[in-house]
Formats: sequence, C-alpha cells, structure tokens
Amino acid sequence: MGVMARKTWMSVMASTFAASLVLAGCSNNSNNGNASPSEAANQAGNSPSASASASASPSAGGEEKLDPVTISFFNGYGGVVPTDDNKIYKVFKDELGVTLKEEYLVGDLEQKLGVMIAGGDYPDMITANAKLTAAGAMIPLEDLIEKNAPNLKKHYEKVWNMLKDPDDGHIYWLPNFGVYQGDFKPTIYQGPAFYIQKAILKEFGYPKITSLDEYFDLIEKYKAKYPEIDGQPTIGYTTLAFDWRVFGLRNAPEHLAGYPNDGQVVVDPNTNVASLFEGNDISKPYYKKLNDENAKGIVDKEAFAQNYDQYLAKIASGRVLGMFDQHWNFQQGEDTLKSQEKFDRMYVGLPLVYDPSIKDYYLDRPTVNLVNGVGITTKAADPVRILKFLDAMVTEKYSKIINWGIEGQDYQVGDNGLYYRTPEQRKQQDDVAWKKANKAEALLNAIPKLEGNYPDGNADTPGNQPDEFFATLKPIDQELLAAYGHKLWSDFFSPPPENRISYPAWNIDLVDGSPAKIADQKMKDLALKYLPKAILTKPENFDSVWNEYSNAMGKVDTKAYLDRVNSQLKWRQDNWSSK
Repeated sequence: MGVMARKTWMSVMASTFAASLVLAGCSNNSNNGNASPSEAANQAGNSPSASASASASPSAGGEEKLDPVTISFFNGYGGVVPTDDNKIYKVFKDELGVTLKEEYLVGDLEQKLGVMIAGGDYPDMITANAKLTAAGAMIPLEDLIEKNAPNLKKHYEKVWNMLKDPDDGHIYWLPNFGVYQGDFKPTIYQGPAFYIQKAILKEFGYPKITSLDEYFDLIEKYKAKYPEIDGQPTIGYTTLAFDWRVFGLRNAPEHLAGYPNDGQVVVDPNTNVASLFEGNDISKPYYKKLNDENAKGIVDKEAFAQNYDQYLAKIASGRVLGMFDQHWNFQQGEDTLKSQEKFDRMYVGLPLVYDPSIKDYYLDRPTVNLVNGVGITTKAADPVRILKFLDAMVTEKYSKIINWGIEGQDYQVGDNGLYYRTPEQRKQQDDVAWKKANKAEALLNAIPKLEGNYPDGNADTPGNQPDEFFATLKPIDQELLAAYGHKLWSDFFSPPPENRISYPAWNIDLVDGSPAKIADQKMKDLALKYLPKAILTKPENFDSVWNEYSNAMGKVDTKAYLDRVNSQLKWRQDNWSSK
C-alpha cells in the first residue's frame, strides 16, 4: 500500500496512546510514580543524552543572547499548576529569556478545543490533538527544526519518519515520551510476566526460577504448607479472561517462546513477517502445564468465570500465589495490599521460558508516543523562538534542572559523581505545596524530554537512579533484590534490544467489519471457549480437546488476518525507517 489512510493511522495512534496512558500512570518513576497505558515513561536507559548534550546549540547554552519572550501554552493534560514564583520557571526566564503564560485544562477537553477551533483563537503552543491538525491550526515543524533546533533534530533522529503525518508528510507534533537511546533499564517493571508472591521466594531462600516447572513447584509446596492465608483458602494460580482483558489467558506462550509482546502473533525479526502462535505447538506446552496443575488443585476453579473486579479482589486478599499478567492490570489489587502493609503478599515478575536455550524477551523498549506532545499553532508570532526553547529542554543542562532540580537544594552529588537525595529532600517530594513552587511536572509531562542516562552516568530522573530508587524501598524489597544480586525490579529481565521498526503488532488497526477483524474475533471466541476447557479437563482428555481447538482454528480465515497484519508491518517498515 502506498499510504496509510487517515482513519487507519488515527486508529493505530489511538491504540498507542491508550497503552501509553496505562504504562505512564503505572511507571512514571520521576514522581515515584510506564507506562503502560501519560507513558510509562520516565524509566532509565544508558547514555541517551550524550548526542543531544554534546551538540548544545546557542539556544541551549546561553551563548546567543535572545530577547525576552512570552510564550502562551495550553496544557490539555492538566497537572499541578506552578506558583508565580516557581524556581524552575525563574531559571527559564533568567537564562533563556522565556516566560510561560500557561493555561491548564479545566473541564472537558473536547469542548475546550471546539471553542478554540470555532473561534480560531489559539495559544502559541498547545498539547497534541488530531482535531487541531484537521482544523489547520498547526504549523509544519520539520524545516524549522532542521534550521534552528539541532538538539531536537538529534533527539528525534531515529524516529524522524514516524513523526510525519501520513497524509501530507509534515511534522506537526513533538512527542513527549518514548524516545530512548542506549540501554533501557527501568527501575520498576509494569509489563507481562509470571508473577509470584514475595513471601514464596523468601520462604524457599530466594531460588532462581526460569522455567514453568520451577515456578509451579514452588507454588505447589507453598500452598501445601499454607492451605489458608488470612483465614481464606489459598489460590495457587489464577488468570483473567474477561472483556478485553484476555491477554492474561492468551499471551503467555509468545513470551515463553522468547518473543516480545506483539499481541496474537509472533514476528520474525529478520523477515518482519508475522505468524500465529495460538492453537499450535508454540502454545500447547503451556496449556498442558496448566492442565497438569489443575489436576493438582493449583489452578483457580473460578478463574474463567470471574470478572475484573472479582479478579482484583482476589489479588487484594493476599491469597493468590501467582498469575501471568501485566503488572498495570492488577496494580489496583496490589495497591490494597500495600496500603495494608502486606508487603510480602505483593509480587515479583519473572521472565519464564520454555527451555534454557531461549532468551527471555518480556521487557521491551517504550514505543514513541506519536499522539501526544506539543506543537506550535498558526497564531504563534515567533515559532523559531518557541523551538529554541524546546531545543534547550532536550539538552543535558536543562533536562537535569527540570527533572532533578537545583544542586544542593533538591539533590546532592556524591563523591562518585552520582546524584542522590537526602531523606529530607525525598520527603519534600510528597508535599504538594512544595512541588508547586519548586517543580515543573505538568510542563515536563507535555514537552520533549531526554529519557535514559546522562553521559556522566546519572539517570534522567531521581526515580530512575538505581541507588536512589533502592534507598526508597521497603526492607523486604531490599532483602529480596539483594538476594538475587539486583537493585531494580527490571534486573530480573534481559535488557531489550532496539525495537523492530514495525513494533508492536498489537496496535495494528484491523478495520471494523473487515475479514481480518472478523477472523480476529473468531480466534478470540475460540480461545475463550477451548482454553478453559483444555485446562480444566482431565489430563487424559487434554489432547482430544486440544485437537478440537486446533481444528476449529483451521476453519477460521486466519489468512485474511495475517495478510492485514503483515501488510501493515511492511507499511511501517517502508515508511517509518530512517532514510
């Protein structure tokens, strides 16, 4: 296909945005607060800012004295409104000559944008929304960036083509999250894994677990020793197969086989071609194992009938020993355990694989947040000046100021050159009044930013600094991580490679009513019908149920599904690759 239709492209972007919202609410460690589904974003990597900081432009380093300017900015994401004497904003004014006149969303965003568009009354800078592009309210940025913003160009260099509007090839929005360089090393982990209670690992001396057999062996032993937890029957293993949250039941096999999260397909990284893993030999060993565990009384008998609230309630009860899931999906239940100080009943994610020859690929690098960020409107009198301000924000100097604050006031520098906070400095981060006067979190959430580690070894944010993160953990967590030689929850997982340019396949728009979409729904229906049946049947009947499932899958128009997925993977590779 030549170009992706706007409807298709916007659907893809909307899916990406939804995942980003989950991931950020879960993983924004700078506030100690992924991603997934504002991005799980402020997670650490290695040396992402070396290129940007090394080429600091006059706009970034103060070599070029610029006239004072006031930039009006509408922030549709909301957030903590800074005080008039906010010290970070004072730095912007004193050093960059920029005064920000900000308006934060109050009420309904769509209504606010509708009024703006109807009156053609826009601020200089605004947070991303497709309606603004469609209304002709935004100016193309690519040429202005090429000529005036070398740090922004370097920052987005690897994803430059992804930023271009598929209809006209212009860049209107500068994404706020997802542009990492170097190794990606988040402090926490919010993604898919086989989760197990911390109490179990402690009980058995913190053993290394890499296989399904090792995982379930521990669960079996612990359940036998503790048949009840807090007066309720212990549940060995549960899952969720409700509404759209069926990935806990369906997606484990792709990870056990060493693939990343591409939804219902696995993609060959060399050919960029997708194939199915459901109903075949990739997934069969996993469900056979669950069938065996069910026969031993380990699998939750109510798992396939429970709704999401019931699932969370079981997690919150502290009696579920393990499950395959994405952490953000059950975090509400775990938050209840945390509030009750049942820290030993909280979970650790483990990257299990079928056999030792397989390298785990659970942890992946964030994808660029293409539907979020900021742009410059047609009402801006001096777009270049605005770009120079944003250009400064992706330099090491101002990235540290907006993320870490002021040295000596907000953080200290150790003899090894690494930044840390005193207990008092950590505590003040929880004071809302203090944050209004000393941080710029709402602005940081909206604008382009460096993500990863600085060339001097410090993390982009305090929440991503390993030693700083470790110092804030509960004693049980420090003991557990130390027992495994780790400092971060992500240390249990293999470092992820650079994302395949077409990754991930799960957010491909299948187009409502199309043969591909119909096939996708049929595959989901078959999974929900046969997988519970295969797990709950007697072991001697497993193969017959599985064969019935495989035969039913063979009657689905899976070719239409794969043709659509593969055509979109090819489109992304052809159009998103750097040239």
